[in-house]
Amino acid sequence: MQQWKNRVAVVTGASSGIGAAIAKALVKAGMITIGLARRVDRVQKLKEELPKDLGKNLHTFKCDITKEDEIIQIFSEIDEKFGGIHVLINNAGISISIGLIDNNNSDIIHKIIDTNVLGPIFCTREAYKAMSKHGINSHVVHINSIFGHIPPLVSDEFNTSIYSASKYALKVINEVHRQEFIQSKHHIKVSSVSPGYVKTEMTLNSFGEENLAKVPHLQPEDVAQSVLHILGTPPHVQIHELIIKAFGEEV
Repeated sequence: MQQWKNRVAVVTGASSGIGAAIAKALVKAGMITIGLARRVDRVQKLKEELPKDLGKNLHTFKCDITKEDEIIQIFSEIDEKFGGIHVLINNAGISISIGLIDNNNSDIIHKIIDTNVLGPIFCTREAYKAMSKHGINSHVVHINSIFGHIPPLVSDEFNTSIYSASKYALKVINEVHRQEFIQSKHHIKVSSVSPGYVKTEMTLNSFGEENLAKVPHLQPEDVAQSVLHILGTPPHVQIHELIIKAFGEEV
C-alpha cells in the first residue's frame, strides 16, 4: 500500500458496514480518504473514532448517488480541492426483497437500479475524468456480491430478483471498464470484490438477524482487508475478480 500513501481515495456509501470499514482501512493505510454518504453525520462520527493524526485524513461529502447531478458536482469539487482522485471504491448499494411481478414495485426497482447500477457507472465516469487528467496510476474497485454470480433466491419469504439482476449487471460493468481503461492508454486498474453474506445493517434489514445467524458470514473488516490486498498489488498485476466467503458458507 506504500504506493498509495497520501493519494486520494473516494468511498461511496461510507456511512456504515463495508463502506465504513473500507474508509477506516484506507485512512490507516495512509490515504487521504473521502467518504460519500447521505448520512454524513455517521462518517463524521467515524472520523471522531480515529486517532487525531489519522482522523484528519478522513473527509466527508454529502452525496446521493442516485442523483447524477450531485455526483458530477461532488466529484468535480473533490478533484479541485484535493488535486485528483486516485482510488474509487464503488461500495454504495441497497438490497430490498421484491418480485418482478409484485404490485406497486416501481419505486423499489428504480431505487435499486439507480443505486447499484447507475451509481457506479456515473461515479466511475466522473472519477475517470480526474484520473485521466492527472495521469497517475489509479484503481477502481466495485463492491459486488455473491448474488452477482449465483441464481437469485425467489420465494415468498425472500426475493433477490432485482438485487441479483443489479449485481449481475455490475459484473458486466466491471469487465467493460477493464476493456475501456486498457483502450484509454491510462494505467487504471479495475477490480470487483464479491462477498458472500456479511454482517451489515443492509444484510440484517433485508435478510433478518435470525436468518443470518444460521449461516457462516463475514464481517465488514474482512472485505476491507480484501480491498487492501487488491490495491496493494504491484502495477503489473490486476486482480479482476475476487470472491470472498466465510468458511463453510454453502451459497
